Amino acid sequence: MIYHQVLVVGGGLAGLRAAIETGDKLDVAVISRVNPVRSHSVAAQGGINGALANAENGRDDTPERHAFDTVKGSDYLADQDAVEIMTHDAPIRIIEMEHWGCPFSRTPEGKIAQRPFGGAGYPRTCYAADKTGHALLHTMYEQAIRRGVQVYEEWQVQRLVLENGKTRGVIAMNLITGQLEAFQAEAVLLATGGAGRVFARSTNSLIVTGAGQAMAYKAGIPLKDMEFIQFHPTALYGPSILISEAARGEGGYLKNNRGERFMEKYAPKAMELSPRDIVARSIQTEINEGRGFGDPGAGGYVHLDLTHLGKEKIMERLPAIRDIAMSFAGVDPIEKPIPIQPGMHYTMGGIDCNADGETVAEGFYAAGEVACVSVHGANRLGGNSLLETIVFGQRSGAAMLRYVMGLDKTRQGTIALEAALREEKERVEELLQRDGAENPGRLHEELRNTMFYKIGVFRQEEEMREGLEKVRELKDRVKKIHIAHKGRRYNLDLARNLELEGMVEMAEVIALGAITRKESRGSHYRLDHRERDDANWLKHTLAYRTDDGPRLDYKPVTITRYQPEARRY
Repeated sequence: MIYHQVLVVGGGLAGLRAAIETGDKLDVAVISRVNPVRSHSVAAQGGINGALANAENGRDDTPERHAFDTVKGSDYLADQDAVEIMTHDAPIRIIEMEHWGCPFSRTPEGKIAQRPFGGAGYPRTCYAADKTGHALLHTMYEQAIRRGVQVYEEWQVQRLVLENGKTRGVIAMNLITGQLEAFQAEAVLLATGGAGRVFARSTNSLIVTGAGQAMAYKAGIPLKDMEFIQFHPTALYGPSILISEAARGEGGYLKNNRGERFMEKYAPKAMELSPRDIVARSIQTEINEGRGFGDPGAGGYVHLDLTHLGKEKIMERLPAIRDIAMSFAGVDPIEKPIPIQPGMHYTMGGIDCNADGETVAEGFYAAGEVACVSVHGANRLGGNSLLETIVFGQRSGAAMLRYVMGLDKTRQGTIALEAALREEKERVEELLQRDGAENPGRLHEELRNTMFYKIGVFRQEEEMREGLEKVRELKDRVKKIHIAHKGRRYNLDLARNLELEGMVEMAEVIALGAITRKESRGSHYRLDHRERDDANWLKHTLAYRTDDGPRLDYKPVTITRYQPEARRY
C-alpha cells in the first residue's frame, strides 16, 4: 500500500495548482493517466480571463464587471458568491503565473496582452498567442517539479474509497504493468476533467471520459447541474478539433452559404462575440434551415472567415489555429475560410463542492471541470475555464493543507482500502474473463451518437426520452461487453472499458436532468419550453446514485448582488 498525506488525481492545471499549494509543507503526490503536460488543459487555446485592465479600450474593467458578465453569461444559474471569489482572485493568480514564467503575449508597453471574448464587456482575456493552455500547463508543471511533487505517471484511478463519510484513498491501476494498487491518503482531490467523450463530435481528448464524476457518484457524492453541456460554436468540420474563440476575438466572421454574417440576426450588438450557447444555436439554426454548406443531415457546416485579418496578424496571434486548419482540413485560413460546426466542448456540471473544493465527504475535494462550484451555471464564458482551474486549484490546495495539518490521527482506513483493492481486482479479472457478445467500441459509438443527437444543441421531450431509453438499454448491454485483448501490460482496451459503465451512468444523469428541467436556460435549450422559468427552475439539480438509477433533488442558487434579468447581447 502506497501512502501520501495528499493525493491529487489528475495532472492538469487544477490538479497541479493544488499540488503546488500543498507541496511545500505536506507529502503530496499526483496520479495521472498521462504525462501531466499531455493533460487536456494543454488543449485550451484562446486565453484566461482577468480584470487586469491592460487593453486600451478596457481601462475601466474591474472584477465586479467580470463577475456581472459571468453571472449574466451563466443565465443566472451560477452561485454569485463563488463567481465573485473567482473574479477577485483572477488578477492575483494570473500575475502569479506571469512571475512563474508563463510566456504571455504582450502589449507594446510590455504588459500582458488581452483580447475580446464572447459575452465580455471588455477585452479581459489574457493570452499566449493561441496556445494559452499549453503555456500555462508547462509553467505549472515546472513549479510542481521544483517543489518535489511526486508524479505517478500512466496510472488510472479506478475507485474512490470512503469509510463512514471519510476519505481513505483510491485504488489505481498501473497502465504499464496492469497491476492494481491501493493509495492511502488523508485528503484526496479529484481534478480529472469533464465528460466530453460521452458525446459524439467532441473537442475533448480521448482521456476526458467523465471518470472522476462517475467515481464520486458511485461513492455516494452528489453531482450537480450535469444537464448543462456546452457546445462550442466552432469545432473543425469532420474531426471536431477546437477552433478557438480567439479567432473570433481577433475579428473573425461567421458566414453562411449566402456570404452573410448571419450573427446580425441573432445578436446584433455582440455579433460573433456573443456567449457560446447563443452562437452555437445560431450556427445550428443556419445549418438546419439550409443556409449552411454540405448536407445538413450529415452535419453541415458554416464558414469561419479570417482572410480579412491578413497574414501578419494570423501568423502572430493565431498560429496554432492555422496549423490545425491546414493539417486537418487542408485549408490555409490566410487564403480561405475554415469549415466549422458546433461540437460538445465542456461539462458545466460536476461534483457538488464549495469554493474551497470541499464536498459532503470529509477529506474529499474536487477542482476544475470535474467539479461544480458553480461559477459557470448554465453556460460558461470563454476564458473562464482556465481561470477556474488555477483559482479553485489553489483554494482546494489551501483547504487540504488546513485539513491535514489539523488532524490528530493519520493513516486510517487500511482495512477499507484492502477490501476495496480485493473487490477491484475481482472486477478486473471478471471483465477479462467475460465472454460477452457486446463489442465495447460499437456500444461506445451508440452512446456518443445517442447523446449528441438526442440530447444536443436543441432538445425536446420526445427525443430526449428516446435518448434516455437508449442509454438505459446500453446500461444493461455494457455488462455483456467482451474485451478482445486479455493481456495486462498496457492493455488500453481493458483500461478504457473499465470506464465504460461509468460513462453510461453519466449519460443517464445528463439525460434525466435535461428531461426533468422544463425550461430553456443557457446551453439547455428546449424547443418545447423555449423560455427561462425563474419561478420554478432557478435552482441547481443534484443527482444521487441509487440501484434504480439517479435520484434528483434540488437546492437554491446563491444570489448576492445581481438579480436575474433577460440576457440581451
